[in-house]
Amino acid sequence: MADIVEVKLREWTQGKSSGEARVAVFNRIRDIPYAVIPELNDPKQYVKMLELNRGSCTPKHFLLCNMFQKLGLQVLYAVYNYRWDEFEDLYPPELRKAAREMPLGSHLACKVDINGKLVLVDATLDPALALVGLPVNKEWDGISDTLLPVEPIDEEQLYYPTEANLMQIQQPDENTMAFYNGLNAWMDLLRDTGQK
Repeated sequence: MADIVEVKLREWTQGKSSGEARVAVFNRIRDIPYAVIPELNDPKQYVKMLELNRGSCTPKHFLLCNMFQKLGLQVLYAVYNYRWDEFEDLYPPELRKAAREMPLGSHLACKVDINGKLVLVDATLDPALALVGLPVNKEWDGISDTLLPVEPIDEEQLYYPTEANLMQIQQPDENTMAFYNGLNAWMDLLRDTGQK
């Protein structure tokens, strides 16, 4: 599994300066279509996201952390609790009610030490989702904070990468999986109609 990370990292950063390499890794991971696939939230399984070319905040930031560490950067995981229904106005009617009934979500991003400053880096949402008003980080300069795609409801929780197993990763029940499947289908439809 680690081999594909090394191959992709070389492919994405070859011949680039350290700043350009950071931005290239961010862009490539951000551009992976967002989809909630719970089995990829396992710190031992997230690399499968590269094969599926789909993933949510958790596998995207596990990969971002891994690659940034290989680039010599110090990285922390940042966890933010949020409500799925904060995007209720954007959702189609069939997702709105389900979103209101969802348990709190846990959003994963990274805090990266860049030039002695802890910078928030969030590569969650792919650019196609900006068409409906979702908060996509379209441009990153490699040194400034990006925006969070969610509104945290409490303080961030920080973890060292070695503490990934301490983060609370909830196993979805049947209703939660139904919401995820509906959300994924809606986002796929947005991409299909937005690219035509």
